[in-house]
Amino acid sequence: MTLLSVLDQTPVIDGHSVADAIAATVELAQLADDLGYTRYWCAEHHGLRGVSNPCPEVMLARLGSVTQRIRLGSGGVMLPYYSPFKVAEQFMMLEALFPNRIDLGVGRAPGGDMRTAQAVAAGDYNRGDIFPQQVADLVGLMNGTLPADHIAQGVLLQPQIDTRPQLWVLGSSEFGGLLAAQLGIRFAFAHFINAHFGHQVAHDYRERFKAGNEAQPYLAAAVFVICADTEQEAADLEKAVDLRRVQMAYGLNAPIPTIEQGLAQEYGGREQLVIDREKPRSIIGTPEQVTERMLALQEQFQADELVVLTVAGSYRARLRSYELLADAFQLGH
Repeated sequence: MTLLSVLDQTPVIDGHSVADAIAATVELAQLADDLGYTRYWCAEHHGLRGVSNPCPEVMLARLGSVTQRIRLGSGGVMLPYYSPFKVAEQFMMLEALFPNRIDLGVGRAPGGDMRTAQAVAAGDYNRGDIFPQQVADLVGLMNGTLPADHIAQGVLLQPQIDTRPQLWVLGSSEFGGLLAAQLGIRFAFAHFINAHFGHQVAHDYRERFKAGNEAQPYLAAAVFVICADTEQEAADLEKAVDLRRVQMAYGLNAPIPTIEQGLAQEYGGREQLVIDREKPRSIIGTPEQVTERMLALQEQFQADELVVLTVAGSYRARLRSYELLADAFQLGH
């Protein structure tokens, strides 16, 4: 059976408030819990009008209180901004609250533009230069294996509990895969960002994996999917995605377009080139069409699970997409 999980960016659809977006995240997490999805990850972004969660660790505490079974995690914490010790404390606390349900996924991207990144980091954003050492520090903190000369060696890491969050490295290039392999950590590849050579990154991750934090390699592929009841509805939903891709290509900091805005938009040749270029990053269609492509991608990646990101022009359509996927993949059966 294919394991499916959820990646949520807490999208803000045009005409809705951030409060609406946060409420939609809570609703989707409860639905995913009920439907049998494996895990629910929250992404970290800063300074963007279209996505509204700058602190996944806070959202996860809320989601843990309204779900029963599903694993909860960060997809991911942008580690270059932070002290690994503080991140370890935060996720150990979440693990204490929700034992055996917490994932700590970390990435090195800024999650916004560079001016915003410097603001978040108080002018000291390091562009990911020390990310490998930070991830190694997290492993040492969680496992009690810090080097004797490390600044945190001998410092009490609270809360003191018996279980640990699952550690993941997230990435969209060979860098993240090789780092995860070197440290023996689970790896999630962002196909929804880079649709062109992820299968090779996945292969190299497995080939070069050294037992470390995990005894065996474990790979997830994160994919952008919208599943609709009919081909026409899928085509309508795709129009809003097309508009969003064009807005991003032009650097427009805007909310997620509605279906109606997508249908009304007309494009010139330059915009159509952007849309055509970005098509491989999305899987959009009916349950039969989407399932076929998802299974083919899972086979290509030899992925242990698929993490599904759905950003649609309506919150209802997003919920329906996850319902259709759960049914198509027979989750919870």
